[in-house]
Amino acid sequence: MATIDNKGMVHGTAGSVIYRAYRGKNIIQGKAKTFKQTEKTIRSATEFGLSSSAAAVIRTAFEPAYFFKDGTAAYRSTQLVYRSILNNISVEKGKRDLHDGNLSQLEGMDFNANSKLHDVLQISHSVSKSVAGLVNVTLGSLNTKTQIKRPKNASGAYIKHRIRLMLVAFNFREEYYENLGFQDLDLEGYQSFQGQVVTFTEKVPEDCLALVSMSLMLYSTVSQTNESILLNSKEFSPCAIIGSFQSVKPSEHPLKKVDTQPFNYPGREEKIRLMEYKGNLLKLGLESKTSKLISERSKKATVKEVVIDIIPKGRIPFQKK
Repeated sequence: MATIDNKGMVHGTAGSVIYRAYRGKNIIQGKAKTFKQTEKTIRSATEFGLSSSAAAVIRTAFEPAYFFKDGTAAYRSTQLVYRSILNNISVEKGKRDLHDGNLSQLEGMDFNANSKLHDVLQISHSVSKSVAGLVNVTLGSLNTKTQIKRPKNASGAYIKHRIRLMLVAFNFREEYYENLGFQDLDLEGYQSFQGQVVTFTEKVPEDCLALVSMSLMLYSTVSQTNESILLNSKEFSPCAIIGSFQSVKPSEHPLKKVDTQPFNYPGREEKIRLMEYKGNLLKLGLESKTSKLISERSKKATVKEVVIDIIPKGRIPFQKK
């Protein structure tokens, strides 16, 4: 039942309409309608939830690279991960994850759309992986005066420009990621850079997919103390994924809840980071949901068949006594 308070605001429900007050205004909305899920909608919901969880893990892993993300980073990253998974049509829907996906969909993903990397840092680059599993980033030449777009009030002549490359390996099926290192290139003031090849020394594990990011950080220096102060902010913090490599020998899909611990990886314990990843549980839950749905369909089909059998076709002849 809806009621009116002493300020004239309506609260409660009236039929299929809900009334509530927000900041001095009456908000009217319809009641949420329940709908029956099909196997197709259950599988789609599972994959979207899996994508959202995987995207959150990626954002967490690259926090040391981007510092400040914008308000829509979660939505964009989820959409790109989802698109990556959907590009695989050889694996059954609802059983796929990012290890089955087309990772090129993630390349160019900006963590901060307020300062997109390719707009701010105009440097050519390419990413490759050697036979030994080492990742290389080839950087082209750069003139910091003309090829970097800084915030309006930041004078490039007195700023230190830091280009950071970061490599992270992910194993979503075993629910851990590993920071394989970062490489920083510092350029003081207005400077010309001739380009170079940067090689990460840590090998990408064969059961992991790997992502490489590039970011730009600006620092001002306090001359009295020689301290560097980060100038990046929510309005200026360019960082994007510039390279990706799919897992060579991905782990098997888990058949039960994953219980990964750092000590399961001798020699790598300090680098292993456990994920808050729900994708595997969603896939495991999908099996029980679809099984239940199939069972319900089977029962309905059986009832229907019985009804058909007991109702004779045509006219029923009556004999006269």
